[in-house]
Amino acid sequence: MNDESDSGRRTVSRRGYLSAAAALGTVGIAGCGAPRADAGTGAENAAGSGDVVEQVEEWSGSDSTGVETDHPYTSPRTTIDLDERDGAITMSTTPCRHQLLGEDTRGGPWELPEVWAWQTPDTDPSVPGPLLRVTEGTELEITYDNSEHNRPHTFHVHGLSKSWMDDGVPTTTGQQVAPGEEHTYEITANQPGTHLYHCHYQTQNHLDMGMYGILRVDPEGYEAPDKEAFMTIKDWDTRLSASMAGGDVEFSHRDRNPDAFTVDGRSAPYTFHPEEASPLIVEEGNRVRIHYVNAGYESHAMHTHNHGFTLVEKDGGVIPEAARHREDVIPIAPAERKTIEFTASADPGVYALHCHKVNHAMNGDAYPGGMIGGMVYESVMGSEQFASVMDLAGYEV
Repeated sequence: MNDESDSGRRTVSRRGYLSAAAALGTVGIAGCGAPRADAGTGAENAAGSGDVVEQVEEWSGSDSTGVETDHPYTSPRTTIDLDERDGAITMSTTPCRHQLLGEDTRGGPWELPEVWAWQTPDTDPSVPGPLLRVTEGTELEITYDNSEHNRPHTFHVHGLSKSWMDDGVPTTTGQQVAPGEEHTYEITANQPGTHLYHCHYQTQNHLDMGMYGILRVDPEGYEAPDKEAFMTIKDWDTRLSASMAGGDVEFSHRDRNPDAFTVDGRSAPYTFHPEEASPLIVEEGNRVRIHYVNAGYESHAMHTHNHGFTLVEKDGGVIPEAARHREDVIPIAPAERKTIEFTASADPGVYALHCHKVNHAMNGDAYPGGMIGGMVYESVMGSEQFASVMDLAGYEV
């Protein structure tokens, strides 16, 4: 049962925390942010000040929060079972605001004033877009309806073999979906694995404005693990969002300098929030599978604390048993997909899953933050340490 604490935060029971996390299904974990100007960053514009950002020579990521728009906020990513829809889905794009750090999160609030979020008639807009899940061999009809945005878009997916005109790349096909139009892509789910989808029109902007997501193709007879998570990692230069939202700041991809690092679009410690993100909750002995997808422009070195793993899939290809070995850091290049597997057999606790390019695990000049997800053993959720992490995330247990 929920009630209100003296601080105004919602207070829930341990059972409520588990229920909130479970409601998001197989949503992954997020990370990144910038400290507020009043926390010693020296920024001219405090996050949340409500003033339009003026052009600055020394841009701070927190400045993006000062650019005002009237866009709605994104919601957490949802999972859509395409088997239940006979492979058919309609997707569109709408401009939104996107929170990297929530109001009550340490260092928050911090937001991107404009992103271009995927949505369906049944789901709210989100960044990343909905996790599309389907069984191998299903014939897909993905209709892109461009009635909600003022720019051309396409739907392009990696990993699947398809006809030329269903590739979703206007440079080579001459086709894009103009505002007010729609187009149906007919694609067979012919390659099992975890795949990236994104808009391929002016990709340098559209992918970087949030138009990315995961398409998961399960092989026939897929044996799911005890716990499974899909984590989309991404680096951002917040100047692009601010400039698209009308902020007085210059941006060029030629001098792109990421200042935000996320997993599934949220910022550590917001990544541990069970309603807005989804920390991976495990029990001792669980077989755990994490699917990583890099939707950013830089490589990341993802590290699991106190848990060695084996790499079992890469870009939809299954790694032979003879080639698997114990690892605890794995590099993931832009657009690359890697699936790792391990047993939750460590000393029960709260553990970080993070990029080991350590400046990617920061919020501005503050550490820790950034591209940090987390794994929580259910048996320690009554501990003082767990409560402290939840307080940082802006969630009271």
